[in-house]
Amino acid sequence: MTHTESGMVDLHCHILPGFDDGAKSMDDSLAMAEDAIADGITHIVATPHASADYSFNFNKVCAALKELNSRLGGRVTLASGCDFHVNHENLIALRKDPWPYCINQKEYLLVEFNDFSIPPALDQTLHELRLSDIRPIVTHPERNGILRTHPDRLRKWIEQGCYVQVTAGSLAGVFGPGPQQHAWRWLGRGMVHFISSDAHNTARRPLKLKFAYDAIAAQMGEERARALLIDNPMAAFEGRPLPYVPEVAPGTSDRKRKRFFFF
Repeated sequence: MTHTESGMVDLHCHILPGFDDGAKSMDDSLAMAEDAIADGITHIVATPHASADYSFNFNKVCAALKELNSRLGGRVTLASGCDFHVNHENLIALRKDPWPYCINQKEYLLVEFNDFSIPPALDQTLHELRLSDIRPIVTHPERNGILRTHPDRLRKWIEQGCYVQVTAGSLAGVFGPGPQQHAWRWLGRGMVHFISSDAHNTARRPLKLKFAYDAIAAQMGEERARALLIDNPMAAFEGRPLPYVPEVAPGTSDRKRKRFFFF
């Protein structure tokens, strides 16, 4: 069975219309979904931003998801979560009722912070989330300049029980050479658990994953590609323990750099 037949799972995309800087209309949402279906994606988690700029309303998310599902006629399996920005207001809301924010209302939560800063108390916050049976997934750390300079922080969060999601486009250099190099480097060191699209539109940031699957399969083998784009994300979608949790390679030195050219 090929990966397109078994179906890739996208845990992170901005497909719902009018909620944030993603899809602007239902037509945009439908076009993104058609891209995903054609690409071999069978499960999509709609994850609008929950941040100071974009408030998160679970009832409205459910209504939009229901309409999108109706328009698609069940050709792809949809669920919701959010791109959870770590701030004081969000954390208060999360403590009251965490499940609307989590992937498919299970136990995995996409955790986002500014690409140019990290809250001082984030280590403690992530620890508290784990104590409350939430499994944090740190989104696109390769796009964070601080973490690229201090990957030991990311390593520490993984040791605390957090997981890491890299954006598919980063592997192709969409966000520049720094994110690309670190995405591949961390993949090689066992510091990545999911590859997701973080799709916002059908142009520069489309809802597609096959190119990333093929690149990882070519460099690291089919088994690794399947783990990162099918098996692990499906486990998170269903609220199960991850089948693939690699041992993190020791050391975070960037002295030995390896470049990857696939695109």
